[in-house]
Amino acid sequence: MGVLSTLIRGLRRGADRMSEFTSKRGSRTHNKGRGARPAGVLLSSRKFVAVKSMIPEFVVPNLEGFKLKPYVSYQAPAGSQPPLTAQSLFTEVVAPQIRRDLEGGSFSTEQLQRYGFQPTQDGRLFKLYPKNYVR
Repeated sequence: MGVLSTLIRGLRRGADRMSEFTSKRGSRTHNKGRGARPAGVLLSSRKFVAVKSMIPEFVVPNLEGFKLKPYVSYQAPAGSQPPLTAQSLFTEVVAPQIRRDLEGGSFSTEQLQRYGFQPTQDGRLFKLYPKNYVR
């Protein structure tokens, strides 16, 4: 169908039929929504049943007496610590464990998973995950 026939069809049927259907064009009970997931299920009888486990629950800590504000100015000075890299994380966390096991005589190349090495890395270096980072 061409552009001209689409325009003629729009003029013949009425211009508002061609416009986008929004929540303002529906009845008072119509709510088109904005893409949020439903917090329940729609039954075959067109009845909506709310499911408690599908309703999002926000866990907010108690900030009473908290001195920091939620805004950080762009004019704030840069941090004093260097950015955390894989090399620095290895030297701070894994290297002391390996050194201690070497001195104790319990180091084994078959048990590298203890230090965060994943066997699926195919010869690459150690890859450290947050679960291996001691805080």
